[in-house]
Amino acid sequence: MARKPTPPAAEPPPATPPPRRRRSHAGRIVAAVAAATTATALGVGLYHSGKPTAPKVCQVSSIDPKQEQPLKFWAPPAGKSCKPTQKGAYLLPDPNCTPGAVNPTLTLTVLKDKDYSTGPCVRDKATSASRKSDTYGWYGIVSPPGNTGKTQTCEKDHLISLELGGADTLDNIWPQCGPDNTALNQRNFKQKDMVENYLAAQVRSGAIDLGTAQHGIATDWTQYLQPAKDWYAKEGGIKNDDEG
Repeated sequence: MARKPTPPAAEPPPATPPPRRRRSHAGRIVAAVAAATTATALGVGLYHSGKPTAPKVCQVSSIDPKQEQPLKFWAPPAGKSCKPTQKGAYLLPDPNCTPGAVNPTLTLTVLKDKDYSTGPCVRDKATSASRKSDTYGWYGIVSPPGNTGKTQTCEKDHLISLELGGADTLDNIWPQCGPDNTALNQRNFKQKDMVENYLAAQVRSGAIDLGTAQHGIATDWTQYLQPAKDWYAKEGGIKNDDEG
């Protein structure tokens, strides 16, 4: 008797792929930071919604970042000739070396413009960052190593801040340092940052005249420190983009 053909063996079902591991929230943050760091190092923009991030440029065409009007006659001082003045626990710059200067193209209208940003519009446009370091020598201060982040002890400060229409020129810049052995946010330049942001908000709201704020901070920034602290406590310290 003829044998029945043996039916072909059934093919095994395809292997089930292993479950996809979900990256933790912390892992996603680490990956994003790593991607941003790599992109910055390569000089390329990150992509959001399929579009590259455009380089930040000034959007206010009326600004001339090299303009200046010193508050008094000024000439570059000799090395170690500048002596700061003690005002309570804080130091004020030598008015002969750092009288303060304004940029006349940074009008109230410009300062209130939402497109005005100190970084792309004026910072380091009139005076390079390296040239600003000359002010250390004028005040007889050695530029501190590792002067960044939590170890920052000095700031090349704009006496009249850029957000108040200050000029990015050497007659408006001084090395604001110390005190040592204190938390970063208690150092003099961080305390002055509070004053700068407070005054900028008051000027934009119309509570303080722009010229009054400019001359006031150039004369004695500490006179506004307590009102600035009170404002920070009430408003949560809305931070602007000017640092020094």
